[in-house]
Amino acid sequence: MSQTFTIRSMHSADNQAIKQILQQCLQDAGLAIPGTAFFDPQLDTLAEYYQRSPKSAYWVAENNAGKIVGGCGYGSVSADPAVAELQKLYLTPAARGLGLAKALLHLTEGAAKADGYRQLYVVTDTKLPVANVLYQHQGFTQLAHALPGEPHDGCDTWYIKDL
Repeated sequence: MSQTFTIRSMHSADNQAIKQILQQCLQDAGLAIPGTAFFDPQLDTLAEYYQRSPKSAYWVAENNAGKIVGGCGYGSVSADPAVAELQKLYLTPAARGLGLAKALLHLTEGAAKADGYRQLYVVTDTKLPVANVLYQHQGFTQLAHALPGEPHDGCDTWYIKDL
C-alpha cells in the first residue's frame, strides 16, 4: 500500500510528537545545542504558541495510519512586518524523500503571503545538507548573515525568498 499523508492544523495533542521529531532530527545532525530549536521554550506547548501568535500558523503531517510524521509553520521573526520566518520544518526519516517537505513549504508560503508577508526567511545549518538543497531548489537566496534579532544563533545558514 502506498503512503499517503494528511496535512492539518496542529492541535495540543500533537505537541509531544512534534517536539520528539524536531529534537530527534537535531540530535541526529549533531545540533542538540543551545541556540537551535532543540531548546526552544515553547516546544511543550507549540500548538498553543501558534494559536496565540498573530499572523502565524503551524501544520502537522500524519501518515495513513494517523501517526504524526512532521510539521512546518511560520511566524514573525524580525522588526520588519513584511518578513515571516519558516519555522520548524522537520520530518521523520520514513517521511523524507516523498515530496512532503515541498508540500509543507508551499502551504506555508501561501499562508504567509495571504497574511500579508512579502518575504519568507529561514534559518538552517550546514549540518542539514538536505534542508539546504530544498531551500535552494525552491527559490530561496542564501544570506551572508542572520536577520537582526535572530534567536537561533547556534545555526550557521540563512535564506530568504520573495513571496
